[in-house]
Amino acid sequence: MSISALQAIDAYAQASQTGQAKDIASAVSLAGDTKASSGLDFASMVQDAMGSVTASTAQAEKMVVMGAAGQTELIDVVTAISQAEIQLETVITVRDEMIKAYKDILRMPI
Repeated sequence: MSISALQAIDAYAQASQTGQAKDIASAVSLAGDTKASSGLDFASMVQDAMGSVTASTAQAEKMVVMGAAGQTELIDVVTAISQAEIQLETVITVRDEMIKAYKDILRMPI
């Protein structure tokens, strides 16, 4: 399954709307600064995304254990695993696109 960069951006935007990431629109100041007064920059955005993926994976693991013990419904387990998988695929796609862009920059003639 191939995910385009636009699909990854849409997935991240949906994650940010559900409260799992900070508001990116407020991160850009009106003067055109790339770093906001709140201190949100690209590195912290990536770090927040990785933290979100880690937390989602941990939650999915807890749900699997609870499901095996019969303490939760199967649909809750499947939903948690699917959510973790989607977030991980999004981060991997963004990483791949960043590497591709870096390689394209390296190939540019001087």
